[in-house]
Amino acid sequence: MEGVAGIVDWQQVMPGPEFELGRRLLLEEVNAAIDGAVEAGAQSFLVNDSHGAMQNLNPDQLHGEAEYLSGRHKPLYMMEGLDSSFDAIFFIGYHGAVDGAASALSHTYNPAAIQGVTLNGHLVGESGINALVASHHRVPISLISGDQHTAAQAEPILAGAEMAVVKQSVSRLAARSLHPTIARQLIHDAASKSLRRLGEIPPPRLTAPFRLGVRLRNADLAEVALQVSGVRSVSELEVLVEGDDALSVFQSFVGLVQITRGLAQER
Repeated sequence: MEGVAGIVDWQQVMPGPEFELGRRLLLEEVNAAIDGAVEAGAQSFLVNDSHGAMQNLNPDQLHGEAEYLSGRHKPLYMMEGLDSSFDAIFFIGYHGAVDGAASALSHTYNPAAIQGVTLNGHLVGESGINALVASHHRVPISLISGDQHTAAQAEPILAGAEMAVVKQSVSRLAARSLHPTIARQLIHDAASKSLRRLGEIPPPRLTAPFRLGVRLRNADLAEVALQVSGVRSVSELEVLVEGDDALSVFQSFVGLVQITRGLAQER
């Protein structure tokens, strides 16, 4: 939701007086992507709600008679439901990495616990981390929408994907957004174009061994992360998840996110 045009404040993406605006703007961008895909010939869709409690969209308002995957506990988190039968993946409303350029509402999975992540030496946000699952199943990520920094951070790993830049971040709490109608048209057109180019867009550019470096906010969090299989210490604040299987590395990362969540909430 943080990468949607017009969204610049945490109150717009969390339950409260302004949350309904965020939900509506997100739904319309998702539907724009579906409509563009339909125009290019796509016939079936799975929408994985990946923000917050992961139940933000009205199922009966999704276009394309899309299936809707929602709910707060998913073993594969934002990539739940993906397998090799899919032809393409769209990342809608994505945002920049917490340790990158000043992207509106930037964070990486859990802002209370994670200070930054690298993948095979590249700074990555959620698009790069989630690309591990796409790489495992050999499914291309053909469209990403968000701000200019989100697009730039995705490029090294997701070369060839269509980038729908719907706003220019000024800081972590300000952005110059396209009008929502224009942003939706941009996403619609990019979705359609990406499917027409599908044979040209490869799966994520990743090779084994997969090395996911995770920097935590304090030493307690780094220590508890070591309880997850496949995680080892690099320094007081940094741990490494490494392996030859992209899916296993991602699963260990999700375990790390889950196990540090409770401790991070204790501040």
